[in-house]
Amino acid sequence: MPYNEKLADRLRELLAEVPEVEEKEMFRGVTFMVNGKMCISVSGMERLMVRIDPDLHDMLIEKNGCEEVIMKGKSMKSFVYVYEEALKTKKELAWWVKIALDYNPKAKASKKKK
Repeated sequence: MPYNEKLADRLRELLAEVPEVEEKEMFRGVTFMVNGKMCISVSGMERLMVRIDPDLHDMLIEKNGCEEVIMKGKSMKSFVYVYEEALKTKKELAWWVKIALDYNPKAKASKKKK
């Protein structure tokens, strides 16, 4: 599935100095892994999926352009969608990148399939 290359390029620029960043195609787009853990994804043409501290979930979903991620009918407290309308400036995008990077050291890595 196609994803928003311009948004992905903006993320690449912000993550250029972050060590151990790897890109993987997943979640209907491109995912930026940091330290082997999912950090932030460009999901489709209009939004990011940002991995967040679950303690911040309720506060963050109140922000303009932010929405909770629901999978199989269940709210995923460690992820939010952020729509492009809330990412117009570099400062706005950098704020969400910082939220994801701040949580990354605490986030659990997914189990690798053997």
